[in-house]
Amino acid sequence: MCGYVGFTNRIENAQATLNEMMDRIVHRGPDSAGSYVDDQIAMGFRRLSIIDLEGGSQPMFNEDRSLVLTFNGEIYNFQKLREELIVKGHTFANRADSEVLLHAYEEYGCNFVKRLRGMFSFVIWDKNKRQLFGARDYFGIKPMYYAHMGDSFLFGSEIKSFLPHPHFRKELNEEALENYLSFQYSVGTDTFFQNVYKLPPAHYFVYQDGKMEITRYWEPDFQPEEDKNLEYWVEEIEKAFDDSVEAHKISDVEVGSFLSSGVDSSYVACTAHVDKTFTVGFGEDKRYNEISYAEELSQYIDVKNISKTITAEEFWATFPKIQYHMDEPLADPAAAALYFVCNTAAKHLKVALSGEGADELFGGYNIYKEPLEKTSYDKIPFPIRRLIGKIAGLFPAKRGLNFLVRRGQRLEERFIGNAYMFKPKERRALLKHPVGAPDPAEICKPYYDKVKDKETVTKMQFIDLNLWMVGDILLKADKMSMANSLEVRVPFLDKEVMKVAQRIPQKFRVNAKNTKFAMRQAALRRMPPQVADKKKLGFPVPTRVWLKEETYYNIVKEKFNSDVANTYFHTDQLVRLLDRHKAGKEDNSRKIWTVYTFLVWYDQFFPNKAE
Repeated sequence: MCGYVGFTNRIENAQATLNEMMDRIVHRGPDSAGSYVDDQIAMGFRRLSIIDLEGGSQPMFNEDRSLVLTFNGEIYNFQKLREELIVKGHTFANRADSEVLLHAYEEYGCNFVKRLRGMFSFVIWDKNKRQLFGARDYFGIKPMYYAHMGDSFLFGSEIKSFLPHPHFRKELNEEALENYLSFQYSVGTDTFFQNVYKLPPAHYFVYQDGKMEITRYWEPDFQPEEDKNLEYWVEEIEKAFDDSVEAHKISDVEVGSFLSSGVDSSYVACTAHVDKTFTVGFGEDKRYNEISYAEELSQYIDVKNISKTITAEEFWATFPKIQYHMDEPLADPAAAALYFVCNTAAKHLKVALSGEGADELFGGYNIYKEPLEKTSYDKIPFPIRRLIGKIAGLFPAKRGLNFLVRRGQRLEERFIGNAYMFKPKERRALLKHPVGAPDPAEICKPYYDKVKDKETVTKMQFIDLNLWMVGDILLKADKMSMANSLEVRVPFLDKEVMKVAQRIPQKFRVNAKNTKFAMRQAALRRMPPQVADKKKLGFPVPTRVWLKEETYYNIVKEKFNSDVANTYFHTDQLVRLLDRHKAGKEDNSRKIWTVYTFLVWYDQFFPNKAE
């Protein structure tokens, strides 16, 4: 696992600039550094050594040095591809998975990415064609950013590495802020930095003569096979997952596993046969501390559990650093818990397995059950439900009223992913200068259009696979692990596992009583029933409770009354959200945290600047 940065070379002192850019991402690769600079391009690399500790340094070249590679990730089928390429006449200089990319590109051209199994983000400079080729993995596990600034094209693993470049202009993208207030993360290809973009998952690009062409090479394709029974799917899940875990354990260093009390990480730990598991929790309240569950399961599978209880003081003191490493604001409090579990694991090893992706592939979120519950209400004609929902929406949010509001909307209006913080009307009222960002439903529409003939749960999964998982789940997994120089591998997010998941009928994914139904049955073969059936928590954080305590209420209130807050928001409304939450009149914790996170992030990248 590593990090890279580069730019098309149109500046003086390119090597010195590149060195400074590489220094910004030293946390991604503290073991070594390398660079390549010519009159066309500058490419820099920071390495965390995992496979071929001696021979895997980058930038890496092919035999005649006409191709130059920088690569972040792991290719789990590299050995098979290597043998295939040797038969075709290619000569390899080392044992690293990285070199396979160079020779596969030579042999198969751009479409070689379809042959890869793994997590990856990489660029290849072709000297002969004067062409830059780059690609990102199927699910978006590893990041890639790019920007056109002045005469330079910049690319890299983290946005912060662009900051030292003389052509880089640091400007806030206010449209991203407006969208963020609804999604709680930076959605789509835009970022919080004006004119800086993300390459989407499952896409590659070709950059030549100042022009960039982007191509999608894969996307999820749910085609349920209704003629097979539950036992068949349990067997298929078990075989695919066992194979994926085995592939994800390929390493020349020790591999451990994260462990919460949920079925996803427990299934990983029970299957992987690692020596160490890692867990964090907050305080003594079992709603926010899963350490006892993790210790119990670790004893059951006979591995050592290493845990850490995080204090409120640690959490709040570390939060600015967390947002710096995130590159863009992410208002998911679980990101902080992930930072601490990565920090704990990194003291013992370099690689850890984690359970991300199971919910999106197998239908694990509780909200997926919603369309299957109380279906008798849906028999009421939609125009009447719409009217009832509008009336219910005039009252303060409560459980029963929320049901009426949601059922008075079509799925495409109400579901934009696992988070929906501020509705468009709310965010327009909160912002001093709304810029007319698109409605969240408009952002989701292209994805809904692709699955318009599918079942409701499949539509929701497809939205989450393309938006929520990329913008929240995988962003924090990469950035929090790399902040601690730790490689996190996610065996559920494997293309062979996906081939099974997208064939499973909805009834074996989600029903009115269960989520991840077939997957839980597979997990039951490895672990105690009370773990396989346990409700998902996933390192929960007690922000709801802290925001009612005087100390942390005052910290947030000070931020909400700051000059920066006053630049972008109607601060009286922010304080009202906070006060009503503290008084117990409304649970505004997630909305408060969304705004507070942005303000903390802003201070990291735009210090002492209130525009």
